[in-house]
Amino acid sequence: MSALSPPFPLLSPSRLAPLLRLPAFVRLPGAPSASHAPGALLRAAALELSILVAHLALYPTGLAAERPADEADTAGSSAPGAPRLPLAPLPPVVLLHGFADNRSVFVLLRRALLRDADGTARRRTVVSLNYSPLTCDIRAAAELLGRHVEEVRRRTGADRVDVVGHSLGGLIARYHVQRLGGDAAVRTLVTLGTPHSGTRVARPADVHPIVRQMRPGSPVIEELGRPAPGCRTRFVAVRSDLDQIMVPTSTARLDHPDLQVENVLVTGIGHLALPVHPTVTSLVREALSAPAGQGADTRAYEAPGAPESVGGTVA
Repeated sequence: MSALSPPFPLLSPSRLAPLLRLPAFVRLPGAPSASHAPGALLRAAALELSILVAHLALYPTGLAAERPADEADTAGSSAPGAPRLPLAPLPPVVLLHGFADNRSVFVLLRRALLRDADGTARRRTVVSLNYSPLTCDIRAAAELLGRHVEEVRRRTGADRVDVVGHSLGGLIARYHVQRLGGDAAVRTLVTLGTPHSGTRVARPADVHPIVRQMRPGSPVIEELGRPAPGCRTRFVAVRSDLDQIMVPTSTARLDHPDLQVENVLVTGIGHLALPVHPTVTSLVREALSAPAGQGADTRAYEAPGAPESVGGTVA
């Protein structure tokens, strides 16, 4: 059953979109963030609550693994009268959710990646990987991701894929790229609210082994800090100044001397909003529209409808 079909017709992307119209801005890494006035914090908290309620309702629709037929989704590009598409398709995109979540978190991002800004269909394959909430090791999850990436490449004939990881999903994908040779198959990795240097949130959650691996100074975090000469993957790390799961919020910034990294700071939204807010989905779509083989460059982003345009820079 599609995540957008009954029994949850009121939670379709078109009905969720009005909830996401609170402003979010993107700022230069290192630039001073907006003051956290009570009103801004309240709006961000209200948005997080709205997204949580909607996502809890959609969650059951994402429990089952995605069917292979869904992986060939082209957003109706083969329908009569559809606009002519580019001859060369964009690389496939693999979406990887965070801790205790599933692929339903990407309902809106998936839709955005399958459409241009003007609503026309794109020639792109978008797939999602579910890993078990009982997964206890980031390394094992990274190996699973590697097998999934190879399957996507085999199905599509693509040389390389792009990956978008939310929260823990970004850390799993980074481990695959940086420690398991995944840079040969992953062109661009976008991380959304990922604890690259470890997060200190919710100490009681340490009962789960994979949460302990996300702590500052854990063996996994230390492994990711080791040299990675010649890594071919381009990284785009998106973080938010009101992310209550990343403690401190700067942990979602990726700093590594051997990696091609573009860090982007989004202000005014929280952790749950990162995979669904229009500002972020536009950033992701922009980052993944770069021609194959393009490395990390200084790039300017403009949030749709926002009064500021800002940039992301190479770290």
